[in-house]
Amino acid sequence: MTKAELVDLITGGTGLNRRDTVTVVNLIMENIGNALATGDKVELRGFGSFKVKSRRSRLARNPRTGDAVDVPAKRVPYFKASNELKDRLNGQD
Repeated sequence: MTKAELVDLITGGTGLNRRDTVTVVNLIMENIGNALATGDKVELRGFGSFKVKSRRSRLARNPRTGDAVDVPAKRVPYFKASNELKDRLNGQD
């Protein structure tokens, strides 16, 4: 599902006009991103949680040449599905 398809589904389900729905979806995504950027955890009950994990720096290999490459430390977003979502995916409603 794309963001545009999500906007269409929400527009049809709420009766809001498309412009307002796009604004709401963009604000939700922006606020989740801002919270993760500041190191906060975002939990959506019944869906899952987003958090940031830190990866340490490491030495990797270029698969084509075999040369060693330094990969710097970085922070990556991580999503963990809730048990309710896992059950829904496996047909255990």
